[in-house]
Amino acid sequence: MKPEYLIICVEDEPDVLDAVLRDLAPFESHFIIEGFGSADSVRDFLTASSAGTLKPALFVCDHMMPGTTGVDFLVDVETFGLAAGAKKMLLTGQAGLLETVKAVNQGHLDYYLAKPWTPESLQQAVRLLLTSFIREQDLNPMPYMGVLDPAQLADMLRGDRRLTDR
Repeated sequence: MKPEYLIICVEDEPDVLDAVLRDLAPFESHFIIEGFGSADSVRDFLTASSAGTLKPALFVCDHMMPGTTGVDFLVDVETFGLAAGAKKMLLTGQAGLLETVKAVNQGHLDYYLAKPWTPESLQQAVRLLLTSFIREQDLNPMPYMGVLDPAQLADMLRGDRRLTDR
């Protein structure tokens, strides 16, 4: 299966970005994982590739970054239509309540995970979000079975028998 959906990670600290990318490695067989050091570089990438066939499935974003905050970036992504149904996770230890509420209300934040995280907690959160993405986009879950949440997947298959006929 050739991946056609992206997991976009935004983190300005190279060591932390490397850790996130390493922890997301189990998803590489099903999704293209891209790491960026700034919100501006993601905007440039999304603008340049908006006519392409790759679409974001998930944004994993730090909050405290130079130039903009992760919350403001997630709001911008939502406002300018660059998300196209993608799930959004804030991975930070520094977002306050007001910023987090803004991310939820204006940026449609789907998940908040505090730093430091464990690889298992990040992977489980990503698994849940990707399963929701696949369901909400009405995609055939069969090609993604290896990385989706088994409980949600079972519910999907029980609730919609058409999935096995696609």
